[in-house]
Amino acid sequence: MPTSTSAVTLDRITFTWPDGTPALTDVTGAFGAGRTGLIGRNGSGKSTLLALIAGTQTPASGTLVRTGTVDLLRQRLDATERVADVLGVSGALDAVRAIAAGNVDQRHFDAVGDDWDVEARSTIALAEAGLPHDALDRHVGDLSGGEAMLAAIVGVRLRAHPIALLDEPTNNLDRDARARVYDLVRAWRGTLIVVSHDTQLLELMDETAELYADTLATFGGPYSAWREAMETEQAAARQAESAARQLVRREKRDRIHQEQVLATRAAMGRKAAIEKREPKIIMGGKKRAAQVSAGRLRVEASGKEASARAALDAAERRVRDDESVHIDLPDPGVAAGRRIATIGDDERSWVIQGPERVALIGPNGAGKTTLLERLVGRAAGAEGESPASGVPKAGRIDSSGPDDTPTGRFSLLSARAEAHTDRIGYLSQRVDGLDDGASPLENLRRAAPGIGDVELRNRLARFLLRGDTVLRPVRALSGGERFRLALACLVMADPPPQLLVLDEPTNNLDLDTVDQVVEALAAYRGAVLVVSHDDGFLRRIVPDLVLELREGALTEVG
Repeated sequence: MPTSTSAVTLDRITFTWPDGTPALTDVTGAFGAGRTGLIGRNGSGKSTLLALIAGTQTPASGTLVRTGTVDLLRQRLDATERVADVLGVSGALDAVRAIAAGNVDQRHFDAVGDDWDVEARSTIALAEAGLPHDALDRHVGDLSGGEAMLAAIVGVRLRAHPIALLDEPTNNLDRDARARVYDLVRAWRGTLIVVSHDTQLLELMDETAELYADTLATFGGPYSAWREAMETEQAAARQAESAARQLVRREKRDRIHQEQVLATRAAMGRKAAIEKREPKIIMGGKKRAAQVSAGRLRVEASGKEASARAALDAAERRVRDDESVHIDLPDPGVAAGRRIATIGDDERSWVIQGPERVALIGPNGAGKTTLLERLVGRAAGAEGESPASGVPKAGRIDSSGPDDTPTGRFSLLSARAEAHTDRIGYLSQRVDGLDDGASPLENLRRAAPGIGDVELRNRLARFLLRGDTVLRPVRALSGGERFRLALACLVMADPPPQLLVLDEPTNNLDLDTVDQVVEALAAYRGAVLVVSHDDGFLRRIVPDLVLELREGALTEVG
C-alpha cells in the first residue's frame, strides 16, 4: 500500500486499449524508493504499467503520483539512430564538436550548457558497459541486439532521472554483459523498477512487486524470498481448500440425514394421527411443535452448508489455477540420422541431423544471429539469394562487402552454415517476422492459409491468445504474447518445419511458459538449432552438441 516513502503511487488505475479491451482495471499499489522487481505472467500488464508510470500512456481513470521525473528504457531502437541519440547526448555532443571546429554560433553554446565533457563522460560509460571505443558515433544497426540493449541502459544511467524503469534489460545479453548490468543495478542511485524474468537480476532487488489479476502486491525481499513465501501461501491455500471441501461434504451429509430424520418423524406423526392414539388437541399441539422444530433444524442445517460453501469459495479464490500454454509441435517426419544442416568453419564442420538439439553460444557481436540468418536465407548476400524468398542457401559470413553487419569488427571469414532442407522454421530474437499492423488472427491466417478462422482461433487459444486479443494489432501485444503468436505461426506451417532455428527463445517469457517450451522441444521429432544466453534453459533442453562462435571460429564445447 502507498506509504510516505513511495516513489510511485497508483490509486485505482484503469487502462483500456483503443478497441475497448481492458489492460488494467482498478490497480492500486505503490513502488518504494529503492530497487523493485516487477513480476507477473505474460499479458498481465507489466509493460503497460511501466508505460503509464513513464507517461507514454494515459490511464482512462484513477490517479498516478510520481515523486520525480521518469526515464523508461527503450525496447525498440531505430537502426538508423546513432548511439549518441540513444544516450540522449547527441545535441550537446554535436555542439561541442562544432565549437571545437570553429563554429561559434550561440545556439551551440546553448546546446552545450555546462556539459563540456559530454564526449568523455559518454565514452567512459560505454566502455564500462563493454562497448567499443568508437560506439558513440556508430549506428544502432551496426550493433548486435545485446550491444544495443547495453547502450540503451547506459543512456538511462547517464540521464540519471530520479525514477528509472527497465523492461527486460538483460534480454539478448551474453554472460559478461549480464554481469555488467548486474553491477550497474547494484550501484544504481534513485528509484529503479525492473520488469524481468531473469531470476539472477531479480535477486538484486530490495522488493518484489507482483501484478496478478489486476492486483499489485509488494513483498519485502528479492525474488527467491517472494517465491518461497508464495509457495508456502499456496500450500496453505490448497490445504484450506481441501479442508473446506471436506466440510461442505460433511455439512451436506448432515443436512440430508437431518431431512431423513424429519421425514421419519413426520411419517410417525401422521400414522399416530390416523390411529388417534391421543386426543385431537394434543395431537395438533405436537404437530405444530414438530413443524416449528423441523423448520428450525432445516434453517440451521442449510445455514451450516451455506457457510461451508462460502468458506470453500473463499479458499478456492486463494488457490491459483493459472492457464498454461499448450504447445504441440507437429511431427515433421524426419528420419533419425538424416542430414538437415551443416555448420562450421575452415577448420572443421558439424552436421545437424534429425532429431538432434544443437546449441550455439558466444559473446554479443560474435555473429551468431548473422550466422542463423544466413542459414535460413534471410541475410542479404547469401550467394545471391533474396531474403524475401525464404529459401535457404549455403552462405559464408564475411566482414567485408555488402554484409556490413554488427560482426564487422571481427574476422568472420571462416564461419559458415549450409541447409540441406527448405523446411526451416526461424524465430528471430526480435520476433520481427510479424505484421505489426495486422491482428494475430490475420498473421496466423497467412501462415496457415488452408485453415478456417474457427480452427485458427482454437489454435491461438492454446497459446493463450483468445477473445478480442486475436483482433487487436500485433503492436499492442506484450512481448510474451508476440512470442507466442510467432511460435504459433512457426509451428502451424504446412508442411511443418524439419529444422527449428530459435534465436534467444526465452526472451520475454514468464517462467511457466519457458517450462512449456522445454516440454514441447523435448517431444519435437525434428532438429533444433538454438542460440541462447540462458544457461538454465540450455541445460534443460539437453543439447547433443554445444558450439561456441568467437572471433569467427567455431569450437565444440564440453
